[in-house]
Parts: sequence; structure tokens; C-alpha cells
Amino acid sequence: MSDETILIIDDNPANLGLLFDYLETKGFKVLVDTDGESALKAISKAKPDIILLDILMPGADGFEICRRLKANFKTCDIPVIFMTALTDSADEVKGLELGAVDYITKPLQVEKVLARVTTHLTIRTLQKQLQEKNDKLEERNDELQQALDKIKTLTGLLPICTNCKKIRDDDGYWNQLEKYISSRSDVLFTHGLCPDCSDSLYGKQDWYKRWKAGTES
Repeated sequence: MSDETILIIDDNPANLGLLFDYLETKGFKVLVDTDGESALKAISKAKPDIILLDILMPGADGFEICRRLKANFKTCDIPVIFMTALTDSADEVKGLELGAVDYITKPLQVEKVLARVTTHLTIRTLQKQLQEKNDKLEERNDELQQALDKIKTLTGLLPICTNCKKIRDDDGYWNQLEKYISSRSDVLFTHGLCPDCSDSLYGKQDWYKRWKAGTES
């Protein structure tokens, strides 16, 4: 059974009765209104999942009702299916340009109405699911970017040992300088000895003295 709500706006009692009885048996919650103006006031509270809208009605016609629905951010995403006896293709084009998703001609065939309603409800559900996934993905990307920015930025005072030059991290552990920086940035290290360290370590060894004399000659 479906739990979606369908709002039917039509001033013809026969059409309302036909669609109400049929769609209700298919498990939908069905709301009806015979006047577009009063329907507009009720829609914000009723929050239907789809609207079946007659075009030829006294007062504001279906085209005007659709235009106002699509102009309101609270109702603009509700699918609207026009129902009409008008057969001019220009009327169909006008309805679609106003934002309707479909167009059903009268006399109504309830099976066709059900098929169109089911199709557009499925599309709307898929669109909602896609939007939710996109929203979650965007939120996750923002979180990852913030984390990455935090990792890549070394700020504040860094406690460093005056003897071994290790750095104390936020958890109180002492890390080698290159390990600390590598974990917080994209920097890659290669290792070597500066001239002062080379002299300190190997300065008294004959092979080193010969190698250094050769490089300085």
C-alpha cells in the first residue's frame, strides 16, 4: 500500500468522485478541492506528494494555479499533472512551460491516471534520494576538506627538545621532526648529512679525509 498523498483540484464532482474512489483503493491518501484559490491555501498544510490539476476552472484557472505553485519555494517541487479537455498542443506546451510534469486529456481513464501518478511519484522519490546523497556527500567533502586544511597547516607553538630536536605532539608524545611534519603535511623527506655533521662524524677517518680532499681539489 502506498502512503503518498494526492491532491485533486477539479470543479467537476463526477471527475472528483471517479478519481477519489479509484486512487483510494490503490492505497493513496486522496485530498480534493473544487477551487484553486482555496487549494493554494490548504497545500502548505496538506503537503501533497503530487497534484492533479484541472485547467478550466472558474476564477483562477489551472495555468495560474500552477504558476503560483512553482513560484513558491515551499511548493515548487511538488509534481503537477494537468487534467483537461483541451486538445490544442499549444495548451499542452504552455502547461509544461509553467512547470507541470505531465498532461492528461479528458475523458479520464483511471488506469492511465494511475500510471502517470505512479511514474512521477517514483521520479520524485528518486530525485529526493539523489539530493539527500548529494547533500551528504557535500557535507562529507566539507568535513574532509576542513580536516585536510587542519592537517596541512602547522600553527601555534611547537615544543621541541633542545638536545634531540624531537617535537611534542598534542597528545604529549615526542616524535622525530620528519615524522611529525610528514603526518601533518604533504612534505616528503630524503635523508643526508650536512657538511658540519659529516665532519663531526667522519672527520678523523682517513677515507673521509681523502674523499673530502678530492672534492675540494
